[in-house]
Amino acid sequence: MTSSVVIVGGGVIGSSVAYFLRASDPTVQVTVIERDPTYARSSSALSAASIRQQFSTPLSVRMSLFGIDFLRSIGERLEVNGERPSIDLHEGGYLFLATPAGADTLRENHALQRELGADISLLDPAQLRARFPWLNTEDLAAGAFGESGEGWFDGYGLVQALRRKAQSLGARYVPTEVVGIEREAHRATAVRAANGETYACDVVVNAAGAWSRGVAAMLGIDIPVYARRRSIFNVSSPAKLERAPLLIDPSGVYFRPEGRTYLCGTSPSADHDPDDLPLDEVDHALFDDVIWPTLAHRVPAFEALRVERCWSGYYEYNVLDQNAIIGCHPDIDNCIFANGFSGHGLQQGPATGRGVSELILRGRYETLDLSLLDWTRVLEGRPIVEKNVV
Repeated sequence: MTSSVVIVGGGVIGSSVAYFLRASDPTVQVTVIERDPTYARSSSALSAASIRQQFSTPLSVRMSLFGIDFLRSIGERLEVNGERPSIDLHEGGYLFLATPAGADTLRENHALQRELGADISLLDPAQLRARFPWLNTEDLAAGAFGESGEGWFDGYGLVQALRRKAQSLGARYVPTEVVGIEREAHRATAVRAANGETYACDVVVNAAGAWSRGVAAMLGIDIPVYARRRSIFNVSSPAKLERAPLLIDPSGVYFRPEGRTYLCGTSPSADHDPDDLPLDEVDHALFDDVIWPTLAHRVPAFEALRVERCWSGYYEYNVLDQNAIIGCHPDIDNCIFANGFSGHGLQQGPATGRGVSELILRGRYETLDLSLLDWTRVLEGRPIVEKNVV
């Protein structure tokens, strides 16, 4: 019987696990160790905070379908002492665009998404122009638009709401850093922290995000997850785009509304994407050379853009296949990993928290089977092929 769980990392993944554990079984002692209680460097707080069902793998679609249900009902689910949190959820939709070269893949993905219950429309160039008259469609063959269930929200607000609810249910948050994990044979026995305390445990959860590789190394486990910096730019424009969604250009450049301004960004090329770049720096060359020219082509009114502010956050990047690794490593029986979400952590956090709590309390998944994301594919070198990586 599990009586004590230590969660390393109190971001959206760790706090979601803590919430579901205590909501499911209030007898389980839950301790969350979070190195940065301000969340100033947390990926949850520094991301573009969005949710979509437009994936090419059924499990990712199903995880996000639960995610949007969770976000829609967050006020009721995470109410504390009569106060209902709000995360300013805007279901403005994702718009994935495709050139002729990518049109067949977009159509295949759309058929899968619709089959699983996602509210996605497939649009031809004429329909795209009618819906989004500000869009340059001259090189496009199709677009897929989320009519509902997709959009953006306050990621920092979600983390704070999960944390507060977990605490109200009895989870203990400790503001310190993990410095070691003690193990005997195939079991972790205790977590040592920089505050001088040692926390005995029946189960350890590695939810350390971009820092999960170091935590795994404390157990002698090599996990293919690295901190990859992503820069986000908040820009203003005289353009007024009616009903603007979160648009994904075929190049991978994206933008979405943020009040009267817009957030935009893209992933750097593989040969310019080293590990552990400092978060206090921003890749301005990426904006000047790639993002701005692409946006000006796709939305001609964006030729006049002004950067109002910019920042960087980390992706906890799984170099194998950019999908999460969830479950126990065969070398350690009682450590559950929940790492490598590669930019999908906020939207997959609720499904992950629910699934990990089931694994801890019941020894199996009861609602949504996440076993496709376990260590087996990693150790065998069999990547999951997700065609809609952003």
